[in-house]
Amino acid sequence: MSSLSSKMDLPSLRESIRTHGLDALKSLGQHFLLDPTLCMRIAALGGDLSNYHVIEVGPGPGGLTRALLQSGAKSVQAVEIDQRAWPLLEELQSYYPNQLEIIRQDALKLDASTLAPAPRQIIANLPYNVATPLLIGWLRQAGAWARMALMFQKEVAERVCAAPGNSAYGRLAVLSQWCADCSIALTLPPGAFSPPPKVHSAVALIIPHQEQPSADLFKAMEQVTAAAFGQRRKMLRTALKAINGKALLEQTGIDPTRRAETLSIAEFDQLARHHLQSKAEV
Repeated sequence: MSSLSSKMDLPSLRESIRTHGLDALKSLGQHFLLDPTLCMRIAALGGDLSNYHVIEVGPGPGGLTRALLQSGAKSVQAVEIDQRAWPLLEELQSYYPNQLEIIRQDALKLDASTLAPAPRQIIANLPYNVATPLLIGWLRQAGAWARMALMFQKEVAERVCAAPGNSAYGRLAVLSQWCADCSIALTLPPGAFSPPPKVHSAVALIIPHQEQPSADLFKAMEQVTAAAFGQRRKMLRTALKAINGKALLEQTGIDPTRRAETLSIAEFDQLARHHLQSKAEV
């Protein structure tokens, strides 16, 4: 069923949902995006997809999946843990047998970079309850991705893209912007989803830097930011005490009376590198 005529026979998304009786589950953080125009706008954030393998996490009934396929992605690997959604995705796969692969696994337990060869992108309307740990996992291997276009709750997207001094600036902003250029590309109201969430949503466009930190350096940055923002209202000399902060601040020349939210990404980079070096010397 791969001819153009057969693809034109594909039931509409709403028809498929009715046929298979799929409802969004709050326990899985599901809010389905059903508007084809909005799905195409999100797919378009990936640019020309014809040479890219696209990983999508949490496709649900497949609205965004359809847009990615119609946008000409070289392949789409749809990672879905919800067994109720599999029949809808299998129906869609029958129209795109050489382009769509269904990965019936938990994305939190999966190394997504193994699903397809480079160049790869992740484009997804993420389940809200696992969006942040998924992002941090992907940042640990940011060099594997050409680009990520990820739908979050708007508050989370703002935390990814926040600048120093902003109340949303924290550990997630530092880790994200240390590894990538981050911006909010699209904001959607609750009514765009079924069922409507209680908050607005936003797509963060995350384009990894060409040079990426080593795994050890990334771990050091996680430790520094966890300590610094774990007590964000305290001065750095107190917040960083558990990781020998006095020495780190002396080595980097950072004023110990400052607070974490005032530090630039470059200053956090200095702290992480000195922290890694100090651990190696022990």
